[in-house]
Amino acid sequence: MGRIEAVCISEKKGTPKKDVGEAVFIRDQGAEHDAHAGSERQVSLLSYEKVRSFESEFNKDKEGSEVLDIPAGAFGENLLVSGIKVEELPLGTILCCGEVMLEVMQIGKKCHDGCTITRTTGKCIMPKSGVFARVIRGGIIKNKDEISIKR
Repeated sequence: MGRIEAVCISEKKGTPKKDVGEAVFIRDQGAEHDAHAGSERQVSLLSYEKVRSFESEFNKDKEGSEVLDIPAGAFGENLLVSGIKVEELPLGTILCCGEVMLEVMQIGKKCHDGCTITRTTGKCIMPKSGVFARVIRGGIIKNKDEISIKR
C-alpha cells in the first residue's frame, strides 16, 4: 500500500508542475487542466523515496554549498507516490487510488533539454524512474490518498 504525497499539474508542457492538492483524472485523458492530458503519457508518477534519495545524493556531493530542495512536481510528475517503488512495476500493472484506476504503460522517458533539474544538477531521474500510465477509470485523487497495486 502506498500513499499520494502530491498531486501536480502544469498548464504548459516543458515546465515544472505544481502541487495542487487534488485533481480530477479523466478516463483516456489524464489530469484535468494538465498540459499532458490527452497525450500518450497521460499521467506521470515518481517514487517519493527516489526523489528524496536524488536530492540527498546531490546535497551530499556539494558539501556546504547551496542545498537543493526539490519540490513536488519539479520532475514533471503528476503523482508523487510513497511506499511503492513505481519504477519497478511491470507494464500493465493496475494501480487503484479511490475510484481511479491507472494502467502502467511506460517506464522511463528521454529527458527534454529544458529540464530545470538537469540544468541544475547535471542529471535527472525521469529517464529510468519516471512511470507513465493511462487512466482506465476516472475520479479524484488527493494528497494523502492511499494507492494500491491491483495487479
